[in-house]
Amino acid sequence: MSHEDAARALAPAKVNLFLHVGPPGADGYHPLVSLAVFADVGDRVAVASADAFGLEVTGPFAGRIDGGPNLIETALDAMARAVGLDRLPVHVRLDKRLPVAAGLGGGSSDAATAMKAARDLLGLDLDEVALTRIAEPLGADMAMCLAARPVIARGRGEVLSPAPILPEVHAVLLNPGVPSPTGAVYRAYDDAPRQTADAPDMPAGFASAADLAGWLNTTRNDLEAPAIRLTPLIGTALEAAASAPGALAARVTGSGATVFALFETAQAARTAAGALSEAHSNWWAASCRLA
Repeated sequence: MSHEDAARALAPAKVNLFLHVGPPGADGYHPLVSLAVFADVGDRVAVASADAFGLEVTGPFAGRIDGGPNLIETALDAMARAVGLDRLPVHVRLDKRLPVAAGLGGGSSDAATAMKAARDLLGLDLDEVALTRIAEPLGADMAMCLAARPVIARGRGEVLSPAPILPEVHAVLLNPGVPSPTGAVYRAYDDAPRQTADAPDMPAGFASAADLAGWLNTTRNDLEAPAIRLTPLIGTALEAAASAPGALAARVTGSGATVFALFETAQAARTAAGALSEAHSNWWAASCRLA
């Protein structure tokens, strides 16, 4: 097995610009409405042909991944069954650059990226609809991460529709170095859930980053308060991001612990990320463009 001819791809970080959540239904799942976008930072995935399936994890956050089955392996095994194989003959190398349990959809994005790369490498007859059907049972973020483009997500996260037209938006992603497990945050949310996962009135598009940020102030992330209640350091990170010079809006993404702040320009985002890294040397900060 050699990675010289591997299919390499970015597994982009997912950012929920807003996230409205309702109480769980009879099936136990929480309905949601979210505007999800993807950053130009993330993990790196390389998939190469091999005699047998293998998975290798490297990178600065490799040690933070728990010892359970990796979602990449679970997703590729589901793909294999769909095409009549026991396992796919590929070796996957994951360079884990995003924090773990961070609200960035990292595990789902890794798995979705590996699925597409393996499909293309092996020439499997699976289009996006077929991949999504395979991936949906594996997690609420999987359909979004397979699309990897701005979408409005509804249902459990699997019902996608086009997002409004978005301007070029720059952001800082800031993580205070603590995990925020999704299940625990949802259980805390269930202490006082909203009555419905209401959808805000959305314009056809936004003229500028400031226009988008102003509209976002009419929306919310319903998991933000329970995440901060469970892990107060997330609130500290949110305050730090919101107070960065030039920040137009700031919010927790997903179930945390990562927060984001929006900026007009790439330079403003880079400057803010540098200042936040200097002030909090044990935190993770990255400037990025949201697409």
